[in-house]
Amino acid sequence: MRTGRKLMTALAVTALVAVGCSSAATTAPAASSAPASSSGSGSGSGLSVTSFDSAFTAMAQLTSVTSAGKGLVGVILPDVTTSARYTSYDLPYLTQAFKAAGYATTDFKIDNAAGTTTTELGIAQADITAGAKVLLVDPLDGPTGKSIQAAAAAAGVTMISYDRATFQGTKTYYVSFDNPTVGELIGKGFLQCLTDWGVTSPKVFTVDGGQDTDPNAIDFAKGYNDAVWGQKVAQVAAGATSTTGGATLVGEQLAPGWDNAKGGTIFQQAYTAHPEINATIEANDGLAGAVITVLKGAGVPAKKIPTTGQDATLQGMEYVLQGFQCGSVYKPVYLEAQAAVALATYLRAGQAPPAALLNGSTTDPTNAATTEPAVLLTPVWVNAANMEATVITDKFVAVADLCNAVGAAVCTAAGIK
Repeated sequence: MRTGRKLMTALAVTALVAVGCSSAATTAPAASSAPASSSGSGSGSGLSVTSFDSAFTAMAQLTSVTSAGKGLVGVILPDVTTSARYTSYDLPYLTQAFKAAGYATTDFKIDNAAGTTTTELGIAQADITAGAKVLLVDPLDGPTGKSIQAAAAAAGVTMISYDRATFQGTKTYYVSFDNPTVGELIGKGFLQCLTDWGVTSPKVFTVDGGQDTDPNAIDFAKGYNDAVWGQKVAQVAAGATSTTGGATLVGEQLAPGWDNAKGGTIFQQAYTAHPEINATIEANDGLAGAVITVLKGAGVPAKKIPTTGQDATLQGMEYVLQGFQCGSVYKPVYLEAQAAVALATYLRAGQAPPAALLNGSTTDPTNAATTEPAVLLTPVWVNAANMEATVITDKFVAVADLCNAVGAAVCTAAGIK
């Protein structure tokens, strides 16, 4: 997902390109969202999707698989502007995972496309020319992902689509969090919020994101539309009623390309035309923030009109504690990074990944006949009640930044310290 309005600018401008080295690494989070496996013999045969932990201990099981492989693993991250995660988390965690799995610094390379599609394709082509055996790519958009996959396939290179799926070819894998489940958590969190905030006769407007460029966005929408309206579709027609909570849909509209400014304009127009709107669903924290800006401008107080999101951004967590956002879906990047490196390591060695690691498949939301093997991790809904135990414990959101923004008393009330 490409979200996060509170960017870490200093990191963003210094991490356009990073080669497999330890200088950019950060300390791993303090606690794990999944249990660790035993250390094993270095074969990695016992790895599963739940093996990974905050100390990266499971990666040592892969050392013999790493030794058996040859060739470069080329990693391409998408940008440095839409989310702080790529420089603050993905880059150091991927580096740490490679090193813990026994890779030499010459056996992996991590680059950032800096938000330019031609740059991303160019990096992929350069990696292929340099002898890459596996490409691990977070594509900027669907067409770019397909172009990279086509280039990889032509050269006999295996591609892993990281975080955003690419549905093309027969040697493409996917590593991410379960996208329909992400949407389902948004929908269920929204329904719970209607009760918690005492919203009566909810009149709902939904702001979708990125369905024009991001197949994941379609699955997110299918998840929350199924949870709320009982319709597993990307868009629900106005007038639908909820399965619980007595809600009615005023309208649902797409913010193209996950553009928060466009999302804010869309909601402003809808709210002006339909002042009865008293509940909203948003596909991520950035869009929720855009809606909250409109609501604040209209003088709407806290815990009056729910909003939702995903990515557990700093801004999103602030709004959750302040009572303007119900919650957000948290996707621990350190788990995703380890899973991606583990899969890449097996594929680089020409070995079949354990079934417990390659634990599912993902389906093209526009063509149900197209599926690909996938490592699917489990996301978590975060609200004020479990924020300390999740994003704070994992150091995904800095306590100082959060509590400076919302005030010490607000943090203390939520058990955040």
